[in-house]
Amino acid sequence: MSTAEQQQMASQDVRNVVNFLRSGKAGLKNRVGVLNGKRVDYFKGKSAVKALLSPAYAKIKNTPKITSETEALTLLHKIIPFAFFLRVDRGQPVGSASSPKTVQVNPVQIFQPEDYYAWFYEGSQWTNYVGGVAMVAIILAGVMFPLWPPILRLGVWYLSMILLGLVGLLLVIAVIRLIFYIITVLVASPGIWIFPRLFADVGFVDSFIPLWEWDYPKKKSKKKSAEKLDKVKNASSGVATPDVAAGEVDDSGTSAGNSRSASRAATVEEVPDENS
Repeated sequence: MSTAEQQQMASQDVRNVVNFLRSGKAGLKNRVGVLNGKRVDYFKGKSAVKALLSPAYAKIKNTPKITSETEALTLLHKIIPFAFFLRVDRGQPVGSASSPKTVQVNPVQIFQPEDYYAWFYEGSQWTNYVGGVAMVAIILAGVMFPLWPPILRLGVWYLSMILLGLVGLLLVIAVIRLIFYIITVLVASPGIWIFPRLFADVGFVDSFIPLWEWDYPKKKSKKKSAEKLDKVKNASSGVATPDVAAGEVDDSGTSAGNSRSASRAATVEEVPDENS
């Protein structure tokens, strides 16, 4: 019996549970493995148990109620015969250490929190079907544009002109604000920006607020200014910083060593004879 036939034998309650686990609502951490040369998604058992005990699962209708970890393990074990997911053994990576690891189906099919389970079910495909139909419809509509009624073609033409006008207006504003900034820099430094947040990562309305702003330099962080102030104080008080002290040692190490050796060297002086 194929996996598709086994999955068709599942009840609607079981399908609802599987669809929940396969969707993003469950928060199941899926990993990518290689089974018989094909990539498959697999997960750890305890993550599925955690998903069934989450508040998101309690909101799903027409599903078995789960109140403890034991009930979750029992339900997941009952789902295994329908081949939505199967217990696998994880092996070594296919290539480098970051490559997907190989997985092999374990002959003993039980559900345990510390084991790994590979998916043999892709979940609900209705979103893929709707997206495919919409894509085909858009392509056909574009190809058959000459056959559209005159009113629709005229409406599309007006819409395209409006969009082009908005793009052109944005470019004109950008050029004008740059020219105005250059003039104000020469006349009234530091210069004025019109719509200073025009290209900032903000909303459409916030891009035009405020209307203008002086181009003051950005304030430096307090940490950097405090560090510079400490260095100035140390320099004025004659206290050498670690960097300066290290530099002095490197620069004058040889001369200091020579002076020490010179001071330690013995000197012989002639003493005049008193009798002479």
